[in-house]
Amino acid sequence: MSYLDEEEFERWMRSALRTLESARRDLDGGDYNWACFKSHQAAEKALKALLWGVGRPRSGHALTRLVRHIGESLGVEVSEDLVQACATLDKYYVPTRYPNAWSEGSPEDYYTRRDAEEAIRLASQVIEWVSELWRRLSARG
Repeated sequence: MSYLDEEEFERWMRSALRTLESARRDLDGGDYNWACFKSHQAAEKALKALLWGVGRPRSGHALTRLVRHIGESLGVEVSEDLVQACATLDKYYVPTRYPNAWSEGSPEDYYTRRDAEEAIRLASQVIEWVSELWRRLSARG
């Protein structure tokens, strides 16, 4: 990696971490659907932090596509566990927010504390992977 934009990486990562903190507050407040959605957002911001940091920003919200793109474009291994974490979080992007994603009720009716705890755990896993990969890339210069 010839050029790393530390400032841009940090800007996106700060937002990812703040979003994860907000998800934890939603968990504590019983807003489980929002904790799930914000967990997706935290993971998305972390993956985009890496892409911005290496000068390859990418649009889109599908975490599985973002993480696979990172693996391919940077030539790094992406574990099946990480892809699975992203796939699970991807399922929280739309139905956590919109009543018309459900035949009855609203998103608040369908998400549990266990869902929110799992989403936060998975988002943390993605953030940790991004942070570790960034450290490795930074060490290479």
